[in-house]
Amino acid sequence: MACIYPSDHQEPELLYPYILENIKSFLEGETDWVANAANAAATVGFLLHDLNWVGFYLMKDNQLKLGPFWGKPAVTTIKIGEGVCGTSAETQKTIVVKDVHQFPGHIACDLFSNSEIVLPLFKDNQLIGVLDIDSPEIGRFSETDQIYLEEIAHYLSKTILWPK
Repeated sequence: MACIYPSDHQEPELLYPYILENIKSFLEGETDWVANAANAAATVGFLLHDLNWVGFYLMKDNQLKLGPFWGKPAVTTIKIGEGVCGTSAETQKTIVVKDVHQFPGHIACDLFSNSEIVLPLFKDNQLIGVLDIDSPEIGRFSETDQIYLEEIAHYLSKTILWPK
């Protein structure tokens, strides 16, 4: 079992591999999807700076349902096409929002959230959900963040034994 500690790494080229290494160590030998998704969300939330929410929304009955997360309580159901998460699910693309207050139809769970990145999750070429990450900082997520977070989302998509 892994123990994570705050990283001294601030450069994305060092920090993100450290985060992925920690996630891999938590998932190693564990098959329970809830435990794995919870530890993945907590690891990202704990080790990345300036975040206030990290979590999963999973496809169920053609809508997104709240899964394991790190942060304050959140909306439990999001329709496809609504908000940043629903739009990411609909387009099946990563969406980076510099200022959520400028995003039409943004669903505000935490009034302190100002920017957001949502990454779609796929299993066997099927959308299974999204990884949602919020920050209180406007413009928090860069192109570099997107590249590394997409790598993490891809790893989680293929490694976690998601419910059917």
